[in-house]
Amino acid sequence: MLTSQHRILTTHTGSLPRPPALTELYARRAAGEAIDEAALDAAGKLATRHVVRQQIAACIDVGNNGEQQREAFFLYVRRRMTGFGGTWNRRPMADVVKYPGYQAWASEQDGARRSVSNRGALPKAIGAVTYLDPALIKAECDEFRATLSEVEGRFAEPFMTAPSPGIIAAAMMNEHYDTEDAYLHALGQALRIEYQAIVAAGFLLQIDAPDLALERHVSFQDRKLGDFIDFAERVVEAINQALADIPPDRVRIHACWGNYEAPHDCDVDLQDILPTISRAKVGGWVLPFANPRHAHEYRCLKNLPLADGQVVVAGVIDPLTNFVEHPEVVADRLELAARAVGDPTRVLAGTDCGFDTSAGRGRVSEDVVWAKLRSMADGARIASQRLGMT
Repeated sequence: MLTSQHRILTTHTGSLPRPPALTELYARRAAGEAIDEAALDAAGKLATRHVVRQQIAACIDVGNNGEQQREAFFLYVRRRMTGFGGTWNRRPMADVVKYPGYQAWASEQDGARRSVSNRGALPKAIGAVTYLDPALIKAECDEFRATLSEVEGRFAEPFMTAPSPGIIAAAMMNEHYDTEDAYLHALGQALRIEYQAIVAAGFLLQIDAPDLALERHVSFQDRKLGDFIDFAERVVEAINQALADIPPDRVRIHACWGNYEAPHDCDVDLQDILPTISRAKVGGWVLPFANPRHAHEYRCLKNLPLADGQVVVAGVIDPLTNFVEHPEVVADRLELAARAVGDPTRVLAGTDCGFDTSAGRGRVSEDVVWAKLRSMADGARIASQRLGMT
């Protein structure tokens, strides 16, 4: 995993805007409609090339395929694993229920666009969960590698994402396994195939684990904090087991409170979950510090023990607003994070979360996304100078 020796490097959290036509195909398929799978495949590949070019133009150092060949950051596994079927609806977040006026407004906004829902009509585990065929993830890796060979410019380091077993266990209800631990173990073993394939292809692996914060105000909103911490600890253990054969410096993990615009005043504090998150055997942590609810928690980085080579990707761009952060604001945020960590070479600039974690759910216009990423790169250069790295 690259460290920022002479300047602060830039990256992001994974998902990037999908073209309207591609989003439409994903939404129709998710709704149970028949679609032209060949057209979907072609659109996904074309979109991958587009977002790679845009990232390079925006001066992203550690970039990815934008998850263009997936309908959502975790829901795609239902097409790569056995055992999923039926439907159920996720419980609403505690902060959404707390404000009925907001809830009504959000429902109206969501109903006005075509998207892949990450809360309604979700699949359940109704049978044994196993990975169908390693060729499925290999094909996605091969497509990304082919794209990188075709476009002008390059990333300093490419990465690809895969979900945590915890977010799947929470969002895709277990109706098969006797215990949650058994379900987590099965998911971890299935995901191990994706984790290993991504690293074997030469990419940095990012594990998306919003469950390590989000589930406190979803699945565990009526339970004690200790119950949630216990869940998070078991998820981290399942992740570590799945990573047993992968060097820690080839993996980073992303945790967040959910990629949705809402009050977020029921979120668990970072200081309460950081000890658990820090047990993940990875080389880097991707954490949000740009949104108004958690911007102050960069201070917690003082308590994150970093081994040699481990890094922090500090979220300095909010993926839920069309404001383009000023480079000076980005630089200020990076300086605060670097001083909290105590070493600017261990800090990368990133986004709080993805821009389109479930197809069509993004709130930022595509052209604004690229402007925000360019501003992040400009801010990283300013911070690098102020911190004496250049």
